Amino acid sequence: MEVLLPNSDQNFVGSLIPQKAPFVMVDEVSEYSENHVISGFTIKEDNLFVHEGIFQASGLIEHQAQTVALHTGYKYFLLGKESPTGYIGAIKSFEADALPKVGDQLITEATILNEMLGVTLVEIITKINDTVIAKSQMKTVVK
Repeated sequence: MEVLLPNSDQNFVGSLIPQKAPFVMVDEVSEYSENHVISGFTIKEDNLFVHEGIFQASGLIEHQAQTVALHTGYKYFLLGKESPTGYIGAIKSFEADALPKVGDQLITEATILNEMLGVTLVEIITKINDTVIAKSQMKTVVK
């Protein structure tokens, strides 16, 4: 099956990550390479992490972690394998300069800094309209 990027087909994107509705916090994969991925996510009113029209910091962290899962899932897709389950192993740093509102589209880029024995160290930047709103560095672990 040929898949072109960017891709916002919900069935395809959903097949790349272990999370299922209503806990899906990515809805597009825009770019992929061995060391990076760019995801998109539009905040909807019924999202679990929305409170009084604002997407909470915990939702941003989950969105960033799912962006990393999207990278792993797309890599496995290219290899013709099923996506593995992963976990946040540690959050080294997280900084949010602003919290998004319902209707905002998040664009998130994860850069793989190091990957060894199923543990991935990533640097993640989330933007709205080319303005950085959140940065983090985390380790994820593949089961």
